Amino acid sequence: MLISRNGTIIDKTDSQDKVLSVLYGTALGRMLLKPLTHPAISRIAGWFLSTKASCVFIQPFIKNNNIDMTQFEGTSYRSYNEFFCRKIRPELRPIDKDPNHFISPCDSKLTVLPISADTRFTLKHTEYTVASLLKNEDLAVAFQGGYAMIFRLTVDDYHRYCYVADGVQSTPVAIQGALHTVNPIANDYFPIYKENCREYCLLQNTQFGDILMMEVGALLVGKIVNHPNTTVVRGEEKGYFQFGGSTVVLLTKANAVTVDEDILQNSERCLETIVKFGEKIGVRA
Repeated sequence: MLISRNGTIIDKTDSQDKVLSVLYGTALGRMLLKPLTHPAISRIAGWFLSTKASCVFIQPFIKNNNIDMTQFEGTSYRSYNEFFCRKIRPELRPIDKDPNHFISPCDSKLTVLPISADTRFTLKHTEYTVASLLKNEDLAVAFQGGYAMIFRLTVDDYHRYCYVADGVQSTPVAIQGALHTVNPIANDYFPIYKENCREYCLLQNTQFGDILMMEVGALLVGKIVNHPNTTVVRGEEKGYFQFGGSTVVLLTKANAVTVDEDILQNSERCLETIVKFGEKIGVRA
């Protein structure tokens, strides 16, 4: 379930959830699902969604998801993917101006989990190690005692994301894998965040210590588009996802960030907190 920052709980189940429950929750469904999670299928879907013919899906999507198009720049699109990556008007996503505030990199549903001394965290009854997430034992140790922040984007979210601090970005590391949905339904059956295609970099900064920023692809979302930046500015766009739900994961070091109490309490209750691009979610510790 979801919860807003003002404490309103939203129990949202849609037709997509029902389909995914069948695909992931039954033996036959998982058998049918297997070819769909292959990156080649996402490449084919991505190719089609970048053609003019895909524009026929735009208006039904707007209607089904109650998208207010007055919030976005531009009014015409050459493909569904161009529509999906549309830019929101900047004044509607202001960046919190206090440099000691830790901000959300994107519109999403947020869960914050402590990383234990043995660099493990548990999400929806599934245990992950930071080493399996990064495929790097040495780097994983640096984040023990910190936080794993999981920002899950759904299809109705704004699919661009930003840097959370001024600093220097390291060379990105890409990890190949499958492309499961990031819907919590899938996490009951597969350790999705260590199986899915993903890309990460380190953001070296003086405000919050080194932060690991990772983007995770999802079912029919093979395309993570990151800009080739080196020196970056807080609130500057880092990149965007093409079609579908996706996830941004941030790892912070011990005693670097104090997460807002409502978000921590919600996460302990297995509630995802609805947050927006650029909004405060914590402070410098």
